[in-house]
Amino acid sequence: MTQQRPYPSDLSDARWKLVEPVLTAWRTERRGRGLDIGRPPEHDLRAIFNAILYVDRTGIPWRYLPHDHPPWATVYGYFAHWQKDGVFAQLSGMLRRLVRTAEGHDPEPTACVIDAQSVKTSTNVSATQGIDAGKKIVGRKRSIVTDTLGLLLAVLVTAASVSDPTAGRHLLTQVAATHPTITKTWADSAYRTSVIEHSATLGIDLEVVRKDPATRGFTPLPRRWTVERTFGWLMLHRRLVRDYEALPARSEAMIHLAMVDLMARRLTGESTPTWRGT
Repeated sequence: MTQQRPYPSDLSDARWKLVEPVLTAWRTERRGRGLDIGRPPEHDLRAIFNAILYVDRTGIPWRYLPHDHPPWATVYGYFAHWQKDGVFAQLSGMLRRLVRTAEGHDPEPTACVIDAQSVKTSTNVSATQGIDAGKKIVGRKRSIVTDTLGLLLAVLVTAASVSDPTAGRHLLTQVAATHPTITKTWADSAYRTSVIEHSATLGIDLEVVRKDPATRGFTPLPRRWTVERTFGWLMLHRRLVRDYEALPARSEAMIHLAMVDLMARRLTGESTPTWRGT
């Protein structure tokens, strides 16, 4: 039998060892709750995860999965279950702690950066979209919080019409609950006033990093450039260039998945191929 040729997005053995315990524990827990009673699963978890990564990296519709992957309905079913059960967020958090430790930092950060990005939605998305009047984009807004290395701490996908301060207050509340070690955050001028006051009640000092009005053209700003770089990393995954997901929670899962892919490669020293060369 001819061995299947791997795709560039497929997990290497080293990266599979990083994510396999979490996925195996998820399947074991489901069977323990009697949710997978019946015949044994036909497809192994690595094949399923590779198929989901293929969609995230290439941007294709689920129904267009190549036939050497498991059936698209099975793959999408696993993706939906993993999103609902928080598996992608769990993997993202685990790998972030490993990356921070490997690079000589404490597992939990003490400072973070917050920013937002508006993206267009596809024509098949009808729920939770709006107009970002400032950027003239009809679609959704991705608000993210990263540590000072640019690694994802939290993400919130909303309609593009939701203001940055509204999403920012929600995200900072979430970050304060899940990462109590954080005492400092940096942001742009969109997060002034109400967000500063709200973060102070959470015990977080929010500092607005402003651009020098005398500066012309693009200039990386202290602290803020790390979160902008994270948005650039996300754009290496074509599924995220535009928002194709019917539900905002599925969009958040795709963002966590992109970071899982990036951090796993970072831990194993593997390069990330860009879609421009494929």
